[in-house]
Formats: sequence, C-alpha cells, structure tokens
Amino acid sequence: MLPADVPLSHLGPSVLLLLQLLLPPASAFFPNIWSLLAAPGSITHQDLTEEAALNVTLQLFLEQPPPGRPPLRLEDFLGRTLLADDLFAAYFGPGSPSRRFRAALGEVSRANAAQDFLPTSKNDPDLHFDAERLGQGRTRLVEALRETVAAARALDYTLARQRLGAALHALQDFYSHSNWVELGRQQPHPHLLWPRQELQSLAQVGDPTCSDCEELSCPRNLLGFTLLTSGYFGTHPPKPPGKCSHGGHFDQSSSQPPRGGINKDSTSPGFSPHHMLHLQAAKLALLASIQAFNLLRSRLGDSGFSRLLDITPASSLSFVLDTTGSMGEEINAAKIQARHIVEQRRGTPMEPTHYVLVPFHDPGFGPVFTTSDPDHFWQQLNEMHALGGGDEPEMCLSALELALLHTPPFSDIFVFTDASPKDAFLTNRVESLTQERRCRVTFLVTEDPSRAQGRARREVLSPLRFEPYEAVALASGGEVIFTEDQYIEDVAAIIGDSIADLVTLPLESRVVVAERPLVFRVDGLLRKVTVRIHGEVSSFWIRNPAGVSQGQEEGEGPLGHTRRFGRFWMMSMNDPPQSGTWEIQITAKGTPRVRVQAQTSLDFLFHFGIPMEDGPHPGLYPLTQPVAGLQTQLLVEVTGLGSRGNPGGPLPHFSHVVLRGVPQGAELGQVPLEPRGPPEQGLFAASLPPTLLSTLGPFSLELVGQDGAGRGLHRAAPQPCAVVPVLLELSGPPGFLAPGTTAPLSLRIASFSGPQDLYLRTSAKPSFALTSNLSRVHLEQNESAWGRLWLEVPDTAASDSMVMVTVTAKDGEASTMPPTHAFLRLLVQAPAPQDQLPAPAYSTDLVLNTSSPAFHLSTSVTQGGAWGGLLGKPWWTTFAGMLLLLSLGPW
Repeated sequence: MLPADVPLSHLGPSVLLLLQLLLPPASAFFPNIWSLLAAPGSITHQDLTEEAALNVTLQLFLEQPPPGRPPLRLEDFLGRTLLADDLFAAYFGPGSPSRRFRAALGEVSRANAAQDFLPTSKNDPDLHFDAERLGQGRTRLVEALRETVAAARALDYTLARQRLGAALHALQDFYSHSNWVELGRQQPHPHLLWPRQELQSLAQVGDPTCSDCEELSCPRNLLGFTLLTSGYFGTHPPKPPGKCSHGGHFDQSSSQPPRGGINKDSTSPGFSPHHMLHLQAAKLALLASIQAFNLLRSRLGDSGFSRLLDITPASSLSFVLDTTGSMGEEINAAKIQARHIVEQRRGTPMEPTHYVLVPFHDPGFGPVFTTSDPDHFWQQLNEMHALGGGDEPEMCLSALELALLHTPPFSDIFVFTDASPKDAFLTNRVESLTQERRCRVTFLVTEDPSRAQGRARREVLSPLRFEPYEAVALASGGEVIFTEDQYIEDVAAIIGDSIADLVTLPLESRVVVAERPLVFRVDGLLRKVTVRIHGEVSSFWIRNPAGVSQGQEEGEGPLGHTRRFGRFWMMSMNDPPQSGTWEIQITAKGTPRVRVQAQTSLDFLFHFGIPMEDGPHPGLYPLTQPVAGLQTQLLVEVTGLGSRGNPGGPLPHFSHVVLRGVPQGAELGQVPLEPRGPPEQGLFAASLPPTLLSTLGPFSLELVGQDGAGRGLHRAAPQPCAVVPVLLELSGPPGFLAPGTTAPLSLRIASFSGPQDLYLRTSAKPSFALTSNLSRVHLEQNESAWGRLWLEVPDTAASDSMVMVTVTAKDGEASTMPPTHAFLRLLVQAPAPQDQLPAPAYSTDLVLNTSSPAFHLSTSVTQGGAWGGLLGKPWWTTFAGMLLLLSLGPW
C-alpha cells in the first residue's frame, strides 16, 4: 500500500499526467450533460466514466500493438480530444466501426447516472458515501466491483456493465461528497479499492464537523480537524447536531443547523456549497476511475477486459437450430457458414468475440452453449445432427428467447428451422426482448409443403402459422427468408455479410406497388451495397442515378453481380457505387420483400430519456422505449465521424430525424436535431412530438443530413421503436443471488396517459419459483403503483448462472393494446468469505465482502407528480475525453 502522501510522480515511470488537457467542462458529479441546464461548466459522472475508459483503452492499444499494423504512437494523441472513433481507426484501421464500444460505454455511463434516479439507490447513503457511512460505502463499492468481475467471467457483460456503472458512481461520489479534497489530498484514497486495511481517521458520531453557513457558497464551514467526514442528505438518516450537510437545492437537511453543506458536485453554489473545489474533486475522481478500470483489466486480463467494454469492431455469432430429423441440410448449411466465418476472420479485428448456440426440437429446447473460443464453438456445432423429432410446430421462440438472454447487445441472431412455432404465446415478450437487447433476428425457413419425410403433421396447419416469426423479425429489424433445401447453403451466405456491421438503407416506399419504383439513396461513404429481393418475382430492374439499369438476369451486369436461389435474388453492386438516387422496379405476385444494405462506418446509436429535476441531482433518466404521455427526449450519437475517408475535411451535418410508422412507412413527422458539444462528437438531441407520444405502436427513425460536400446522407435505425402504454421499473437486491435463498424484488408501475386497468404476469428463466403481491392494478393519470416480488433460488442453482425475471403489464384481457415488459438480469453465485482472485503485482489483495443489507417494500399507489418537475430544453452528453492518464504503473 502507498501512504496517502506519496506523490503521483512516484507511481511508476509510465505515469503521464496531462491534466492541462482537461476537456472544456461539460458536466460532473451530476449524472449527465442534461444537468448542465442547472450547473453549466461542471463535469458529470458520465464524463468521468467515459474519459477514464478511453484513457485505459488507449493504454491497452499502446501496450498491445495491432497485428499486421504499425503500433500506435503516443505523440499522435497528445494535445487533442480523445475520441472513440479516432482510437478505433488508428488501431483497427480506417473505417473500423466503434459502434459496439460506444454502446458498451453508454451502458456503463447510464448505469452510473441511474444511481441518482432509481428508487432503490437514489436515497441510499451507502451508495453515495453520504451521512458519514464511509466504511459501509467502501464495502458496497468493492462488492459492486467484485460483482462486475464475477458477471464478466460468467460472460454476462450486460450485468457486468450495470454493476460497473454503480461502482464507479460510488467511487466518484466519494471525492465530491467527502472532505478528502478539503483535507488537501492530491491523489486518490489508497484504501478504497483495496480494503484489507480499515479506513483511518474517521469522524465519529459525537465529533462536530461543520459550522453554520447561511450563504449559498460555504468555503470555510468545515471545522479545523483532520478527520474524514461526509455530508448528510435529506432526512434519512437524520443529521445529528454539529454534522455537515450535503447541501444544495435538493437537500432538506441543509436548512437545519449547521446550515450549508460540503458537496462539490457542480460549479453552481446553488447546488454545491463547495463549488470552488469542483475541478479538484473531479480530477481525483477521474484518477480513481482509471485505477478502477485498470484493476478490472488486471483481474479479467486484456481479452476479458476488451469483451467487458466491447473493444472490438466485430460482432458475435449466434445460431438457433432446429435439430429435428428433417433439418439435415439446414444444419449442414449452418456448419459451413460458421466454419467459413471462423476461418476467414480468425486473427483479424473482425473475428467474432462471442459465440452462442441453442438447439430446439419438440418438445424441448436448449441448453444454451456460449463461448469465446471459436474452436469450442465449432466443435459443439459439429456435434449437432438432425435426429428424430416430433410433429410441427416446434419450440422455436423458447430457444430464441434463451439465445437473446445470452447474446451480447447489437448482435445478429440466425434461426434455422422448417417448422412454425409451438410457443407463439411468447411472441410479444420476444419482440420486446429483441428491442431491449438491440439484437436483429433473421429466420431462415425451409418450408416445403410437398416434403413428407422426417416431419409428421397431426393436423392441417394454418397458412398464418409463421406470423410470429414475421412479428419478431419486424420488431428486431431482421427478416424472414423462405427458401428450399437445395438453396439453403447459398442463402445462408448472408450470415457472413450480416455480422459485418451492415446498415439498412431506408426505402421511400416500404411496400411494392405496381408501376411505382422503390427509391433509395446512396452516398459516398457507402461500400458493398447489396439489394435483396425475396418473393414470387417475375421480373425486376435496378437503375442508378446515371440511368444505367440492370435486370434480374443472373451473372455480371453493368451495375454488379446478380445471383438467384429459388425465390431469393441478391444483387451485389460494384464498388464504389454511384452517389445519388437509385430506383428498383419489381413485377411480382403478392408482396415481395426488398432490403438494401451497405457497409459503412458512419452509423448512429440512439436512446430515450426523461428530464428530471426532483433530485438528488437534475439529469436525464434513461429509457429503453418512450412512454405514452411522458415528455421524452430522443438522444442521437453518430458513430464513424472520426474514420471518414477524408480526415481533416468538412464533417457531415445532420439536421433532423424522420419518424415513420411501421410497417407501412407513412411519415409521422420530423423532429429537428440540436447539436450538443463539438461537431466531431456527433451528439444530438430532439424532443419527441406530443402527437407521437399519444399514439401507441411501432415507429422507425431515419437520420437525415448532408456530407461535407453538401450531398445528402440517410441512415435508418436498425430496428423500430414503440411507444409503450406504461412505465415499468423492476429492481433487484444488491449483490448476487445465493443458492437456497429468497431474493426480494421491487416493482413500480406508472401511467401518464389516462386511466388503465392493468393485469400483471411474472416469470423467471430458468423456472425458479416467483411470487408477487401485485397481480392487477388500476391507475389514473400520473398515478404509480408499488409492489414486491420474491424469487426463490433453489439449492441446486448453478453458480455463475444467469436468471432473467420478466414482468408483463397488459391493459385488460381483451385489449388490443400491446403489453409492456420489464426485464431484470440477476446472477447466481455461491457466497464466498473473500475474493480469491489473484492480486495484480502492483497492489495488495482485493477483499470483496458479500454482505448486503436487505430492504423492504410494500404495495402502494401514489397520486400525482410521478416524476416531479420536467426540464424543457434538451441537452446531451459528450462522448469524448481528453488524455489525462495513460498508465498508473505500480499502485
């Protein structure tokens, strides 16, 4: 251990402090940049988290030269804003997509910010180092880090990022909420992350710590002592006489003597009485966050740490396979494609980082097989054969749900089957899960009514029996491709293309109409444009902006290469494709399906949020989907700006988002985008129109702008969104699930759009016993209901296994309104007295205790002010950091 007064310069020769490059303030111990409306010039939890992650990622890149490419040079990054796009372009090569990395950092940052909003965390002093609960806070901090490591080792990176966000929030709060900075400390606390030694020199219950301060700014209200203390917030627990308050607008305790407070959350005296020390606290919080990331890197290794933050341009590979006796050709096609992908991409930046395989038949499905080793995946897949099988239909959606639970976000999942689903009742839940996971599902269906061998049928099957697949594909942004056995190997070749980060180009008319061509636009940043047409097509032609056409004849043509496999056509355009407006004219029986895709690094991420001002800090509460009747912001993050083909040239400009109904494609409106931060960060915000938020149903997003030369740019979100009728919040206990225990869960339901009678259903995967004290509730507008659930974890539950709890709310048994779902991921782990992980060479052992206080909730309905006041003007976060620390060396 280092004593507290060891200067940073003694931490090792690789330590480089470039604090003079601190990015212009954007927001800090407030949750996210939305908080800047209240406190301009601050630095947020989100800024600290992303800056620390970018610095450690650069450190990893500097220490691990890219194979086949020149090593990165530190001097190339000095004196400039550090961006994820630039890092990926420098390390993996120009055009390498950083979308998944930025999405993973977004998960961590939003989990961090959510600690200030979630009802189970926002007022818990142990999670914010408040109320002099410093020892308890340290215990919860290291517990969250231990949970991060355990979840990552169990390959549940979503849960790991959630726990990492919670840990970083507490760690950063320590430097803002305690008097560590006021004591003159110039480096992070040496024992917060390695707690074998007790925290020393703590103020006791009877020690006065603050004097009265009636001003907003209280620079001298701390009494002259050298003990470590922190402020009290609110009324729970009550502030003892002589103790410091947190202080600021939201703190009720700050009006009780001694008045004032000591928090350094922002630069605003109205929120932070010690605002003058904000930057010093932010500096130490940033250094401590980098320490935490480096600690995780040492525990997980470079490979595990890279998967935790998705530091790769590659996707995962997930297969769901029907293994009944009629599926021999399909299974063989899956093996061929998997083998091709593994061999072609092994050792390259595009090698998949995660593999998932789920078999199904009748009446069973699973188990799920997950690995990061391509050889183990291939061995498992190669052992699968078409054996026996029952009658159609099959348990396809159950297997797909299992795959979704174990597939990383922003992935493609491929389902091979020749049967309709036996478990169609899962359709709505699987639809919601694909959107929550942001995964795209493609069904490859070899349905041949004339084939009798291998597939028995006990009844005449409905021609609509594949509609559940259509619904899931539509909700996920995927597709259903019907083909025949003799073509499945060729059609399955789309798998290799689909995991290469293709973008789908929007079609001006979503439905093929006779004599009216479909229109799409190509810009100069697109490559490998592919048009896929599927259906009973008699003829088609494609015309480029210069008027050059090519028809359905197979082989090479003036625009590209056309291939046909039964009812499936695929035209691959020559590179580079001509920029401008392209047309597709189709003559067909029925309604053919058309999809245009291309490769590009320029894409976008999005999510939704609710502006909050009811404390403990103003900020933006993140949502997966917008909620009917609730003022909602759309947050857009353009990726790939740093890896354009013309670095240094004019940046693209994006002006608005077009909202379209799904599946018809009718325009619902346009919302203007307001840029947030420097243009190279590609951050935008928009207010969703009230008319949209009053209409339930799916809609799509199309990002519209111009490139640096003024030519049009269009990008479509990979999957549609939906306005959901109610807000569901499902929270679990701190820590892991222990075998043989009962875990309490909390549920909150809120309505903002009028009276609703809701029926609630709960389920757990795997099928652990789950009970609830809330099965039906009536809500008026702006009313909330609270309930609790109990999840019984059996003694036989496997350690490191994941449990998914789902709550479904539906408005009446006969209602056509789509249900709302909430999902909660939990990890089972046997309790351990201390962390047995080997310590890194530069620190003592990390002891992570597992004890956590229980909490108790009761069912209640509250009326009015479900979210408190709402802020009006949209802001959003910066996704950039300045190079502050490249390595900590030995700690």
